[in-house]
Amino acid sequence: MSKRNNFVFKALHVIAWVIFVGLCIEAGGLLVNFIFSVFKPEFVGNLYQKLDLSKMYQQSQLAFFGMYGFLLVVSILKAMLFYILIMLLYKLDLSNPFNSHVANKIKSIAYYTFSIGIISLIATQVAKDLQQQGYETDKLDRFWEDGQAFILMAAVVYVISQIFNRGVELQNENDLTV
Repeated sequence: MSKRNNFVFKALHVIAWVIFVGLCIEAGGLLVNFIFSVFKPEFVGNLYQKLDLSKMYQQSQLAFFGMYGFLLVVSILKAMLFYILIMLLYKLDLSNPFNSHVANKIKSIAYYTFSIGIISLIATQVAKDLQQQGYETDKLDRFWEDGQAFILMAAVVYVISQIFNRGVELQNENDLTV
């Protein structure tokens, strides 16, 4: 592996860490706000990232907690996705990348990505239904607007995981014959 590839690999590792920390801050902020909103409902107007869901909370607590649950699940899954990516980058040996650990981590990334996409699409549809019933849900769209992109990315990552699985099988066969 050349020095340039090693530098790019390390830069991607640092970028993954930065994104992971940002996603953890977002998930943590949303989680803390959720706990505060359970015990102090007057806090609902000042949620994380200036998210004001006080009108929805007054209309229906069930709708508020349901939509906030979608927010929490999507943000936590995104943080977990990048945690798995970081663990993959720690264990990845570019001189011998085809091993079962890497194949399993790539498959996990595909599953997490698909889960984020599906939950985002469900949340989008629920938000549209609530909006037709008079709830103000357009503030929440930014949290799950990429659902289709996540599903598409999950398909691509899943194909890559299958290629890695096949590579691991071929490498194991070669190791046995030598």
